[in-house]
Amino acid sequence: MLFLNTRSRIDLNSFFLKQIARIKDIAIQAGVSAGTVDRVLHNRGRVSESARTRIKEAMERLDYEPNIMARALVSSGEYRIAAIIPDPAKDEYWKAPFQGVDEAEEQLRQYGVVVDKFLFNQKDVESFKQEAQKVSANHYSGILVAPIFYRESLAFLSKWKQEGIPFNLFNTHIPDYEPVSYVGQDSYQSGLLAGKLLHYGCKDPGTFLVVHLDEQVTNSTHLIRKEQGFLDYFEEHLLSGYHVARTEIDFWEDSIRFEAHLKKLISDYPDLRGFFITNSRSFVLADFLLKHKINHFQLVGYDLLSRNRELLNSGVIDFLINQNPHGQGYWGVKLMADYLVFKKQVEQIKYLPLDVVTKENMQYYE
Repeated sequence: MLFLNTRSRIDLNSFFLKQIARIKDIAIQAGVSAGTVDRVLHNRGRVSESARTRIKEAMERLDYEPNIMARALVSSGEYRIAAIIPDPAKDEYWKAPFQGVDEAEEQLRQYGVVVDKFLFNQKDVESFKQEAQKVSANHYSGILVAPIFYRESLAFLSKWKQEGIPFNLFNTHIPDYEPVSYVGQDSYQSGLLAGKLLHYGCKDPGTFLVVHLDEQVTNSTHLIRKEQGFLDYFEEHLLSGYHVARTEIDFWEDSIRFEAHLKKLISDYPDLRGFFITNSRSFVLADFLLKHKINHFQLVGYDLLSRNRELLNSGVIDFLINQNPHGQGYWGVKLMADYLVFKKQVEQIKYLPLDVVTKENMQYYE
């Protein structure tokens, strides 16, 4: 049996009183109707500034939860956030960040937060520049951007910083321009993790191949950092007999040329043990292995795309590292709202967990 002393009972009663504060209680304290309180809480309809002030003070006296609502009442304005995202219609990976942005906006709409999405073709740098210029031409309260084109992003980040426009980065971190926050993976750490997974999955020493299925690797800092983390795993552990090679394939959609290239790589490295795919396109290489009935290689890649799931379940892919793309979009908007609306001091870097997904635990990520 649990016994509470007098002090504990008082604290417990206070706790429950805080929890049961209602709109009606706020209305009585502020001398307004419940409908007026509701309009203020949900930022809709016209309410006089004097009534708004009394409602805010009543919420503070009652310690109404969540207290962040009271902070939002300081201003009745609208906060427009621009989200610059690769078009999910052209790459399945970006569907999850897109949905994360939508979810955050839905939750924050009552505080006056509106998110406008600007979609660009991740294979076309000019498309990115055009959308970023559209954002720059308007007066947004804050910006969320996936700066996957490193060099082209710098000019816009510099411009926004000079103009005092706060911005968050997701998917790719560029710390030099001091974003309010970066949300995403630790690319270097994920490369280390991939190295460890391949090392543990292979019984015999040999060569591992880092495969960049991307058009502009030199302009993608997150891919470079993944590769560096992978290399450093083997160097730091002084693993004799293990070697790392690399290849960039910007023609993976040309099936004839792609297959010829992979066959040559397999021939060039007779001690090849496995592949590390640095982005979400693991299915491209895995489909090649499946087609040619090659089943003696380990394969580690990223992200729970539908085809990746199928190939993981069939055993062609051994491990997928989940980068939580939904969380990248969601937290990118959420942290910007915390900064703009609720005047919070947000964490400058929010690394999301690197989940190792296998055939055996994939069901828990659906």
